[in-house]
Amino acid sequence: MKQKYQVVVVDDYRISRTFFEMMVQNDVRYALAGSFSNASDAVAFCLNHPVDLVILDVLMRTGIDGITAARQIKEQKPQIRIILATSTAEAAWEDDAHKIGVESFWYKEYSEESLSEVIERTIAGEHIYPHHPVDIKLGNSNRVELSDRELDVLRELTLGYTNEEIAEKLCISPHTVRSHIQNLLNKTGFKNRLALVVNAASLGIVVNDEMKSGIAGK
Repeated sequence: MKQKYQVVVVDDYRISRTFFEMMVQNDVRYALAGSFSNASDAVAFCLNHPVDLVILDVLMRTGIDGITAARQIKEQKPQIRIILATSTAEAAWEDDAHKIGVESFWYKEYSEESLSEVIERTIAGEHIYPHHPVDIKLGNSNRVELSDRELDVLRELTLGYTNEEIAEKLCISPHTVRSHIQNLLNKTGFKNRLALVVNAASLGIVVNDEMKSGIAGK
């Protein structure tokens, strides 16, 4: 009998992790090599055991995030295939995943492909990423109608930074920051920046790196 592919699943939410486990265990071609709620533990396991595929959630409430874990695995075990998964609409992580060399990226709520299909095709050597940007409604606007720079500003707003602090971080002027915020308010129809931030964060449209690393949950 052909040896089964060894699969590791990583998600700090029990329901999601159990779903990942079931997807692996219900296919005779795969074996569940390990299941972890902590990305650091998963990295250590992958570096010391034979693993073919890791299904790895991006957001973690404690410890390192999935992007960091994927980078650490790829640096030492580039042959291990990785599927990064998330329930948020933060598309910037796709670019991070590409740069690291992650094979596939799966949106739990938005992907057209099922997880079983993504697993099968990733194991077969394909790279599976969304065909189109994830789009959800933010007030009166769709996410795809917001520019990359507007999303950069919105990401920093979610942490409560002032215009001057955002300007310094993004290497633009405070006046430009104010213009971007006003454009965001005009497009979305929210009356103030607090309403804009609360709705953007609750929908997962943007997630700041600090939030991704455990300051906030999913």
